[in-house]
Parts: sequence; C-alpha cells; structure tokens
Amino acid sequence: MRTLTAISGNSQRLDGGAMFGNAPRMMWERWIAPDDQNRIPLACRCLLVRDGDRNILLETGIGAFFEPAMRARYGVVEPRHVLIESLAAVGLAPGDIHVIVLSHLHFDHAGGALTEWAEGNPLALAFPNASYVVGEEAWQRAVSPHPRDRASFIPGLTDLIAATGRLERVTGERSTLLGDGFRFHRSSGHTPGLLLTEVAMPDGPIVFAADLIPGAAWVHVPITMGYDRYPEMLIDEKAALLADLLARHGRLFFTHDPEIAMGTVAKDAKGKFHVEHTERAFRELAN
Repeated sequence: MRTLTAISGNSQRLDGGAMFGNAPRMMWERWIAPDDQNRIPLACRCLLVRDGDRNILLETGIGAFFEPAMRARYGVVEPRHVLIESLAAVGLAPGDIHVIVLSHLHFDHAGGALTEWAEGNPLALAFPNASYVVGEEAWQRAVSPHPRDRASFIPGLTDLIAATGRLERVTGERSTLLGDGFRFHRSSGHTPGLLLTEVAMPDGPIVFAADLIPGAAWVHVPITMGYDRYPEMLIDEKAALLADLLARHGRLFFTHDPEIAMGTVAKDAKGKFHVEHTERAFRELAN
C-alpha cells in the first residue's frame, strides 16, 4: 500500500523578477501578486510517501537553520521548523522518516534536513534514522560549487550527510534504497544533475517537479527563473517532460507554488501546456 501526502515546510518571499527571469512584471504579477518589496510568496512543499512500512520524504524545504539575519535576507517567513510540525500533524516524528530524497542541495530544498537554529548550536541533522538519496552530479556540485551559485549551498551539509553512512548517490534512473515504484528524470537546466522523482500510482505517475517546474505558472514552456543555470536547456527539458507526462496521464507535484500542490498535465487547443484538476492540498492519495 502506498499513500501520498503533501507536507508543508517553511515558506519564503523572494523577488518576483528573479523567480520569473525572462518574463516582464506586467505578465507575472497576474500569476502571483507581489508585495511592496517586489517579493512573491513561495511554498517549500514536500511530498511524504508512505510505502508499506517505510516513510519516504521527497525534499525537506528550506527549514529553519538560518540565523535571524540570513533568514530575513532570504525571506524565510517562520522562525520555527514548520516541516517538523507538519509531520507531527500526520503522526510522524523525525525519527520515523526512513528515506529522504533530495532533488539537489540548494538550501531551499535541503535546509529542512537540519535542526532549527539556536544561538551557539552547530549544524545538526534533524532526522536521526534517515537514509539519503542524492544524484551523483548534484552531490559533486554541492561539494565543489560554481561561484554563480555557491551561496545556494549550506557549508558542512554534505559532510553531515556523508557521516551518517546512509547516503546513496545515484547515477541512473533507479535507486536501490527506493526500489520498485520509483524512478528519476534528470535535468541540468536549473542546476547540474537535478533529480525529479517519479512515483508510480494506478491512475498515472506523479513527478516531483522540483526547480524544473517550481509551480503552475512555470508550466508554460518559455518561462524560466533568473536562478536557472542554462535556461534554453531547461526549456527543452521541460517540454520533453511535459510531453511524456501528457501521454501517460501524469501529474506534477509543485514544491514552490504558493497555492497549488499538484495538477494533471494538459494541453490547450493552441498547443500550450498547463495543469488542470489542480489540488491545493491533499492527504492520503492511495494506490
């Protein structure tokens, strides 16, 4: 038996121009309204997969590891560890998580793996029993980052994860830790080696879209973020994934969309991709 649950992590407010890169404000402000500082609200939503007796967490969001000044700089709204609270609301403690899959190691996707900031306390992992699944290329990017996105990684995080002895660095489309029912799509337009986890469900696959497609507005193929390393590559990767999911009646799970957690890939009469049958939140999607 496999069930899926959308789990909220800490939320952010980031510059709308950076998040919509090549799109003018007069266009993107119709999709997500900015505040008086030009920032838009963003979720850091995770996907909990209860697979038999295992609890698998796809990403951990940004978490609460930043000290106050850095939390303000990156627009993290809540000072507490929202992911831990959200898991508690569905009956799970940190020690109940068996596997954490990280699409990549930027802090807004991996920071929730760390405990909440406290004055004088060193970085520490929040999930004592978890194994970690990370793509090999994304791992190497975090170990030796490029100057362009060096600030997006958390110094010391890879050391902490490696020290657990429970790290799987995957190079193919399957994970030994995850086993049957899971496969990866790989993307490098946002950052090299981004892993998009596909979860098999009876009514069609669900893909955790990570930063390839952070929300419903970004389903429109030409839209990219200013944070993307290779925008033209990302557009090609996005188009290929959307075409594949359309053919297989697939759905996208959005980590950053402030309102929509999931939607079914569709195409209109003009050939434009979008999502329909959207879910703002859901619990216990079962196979």
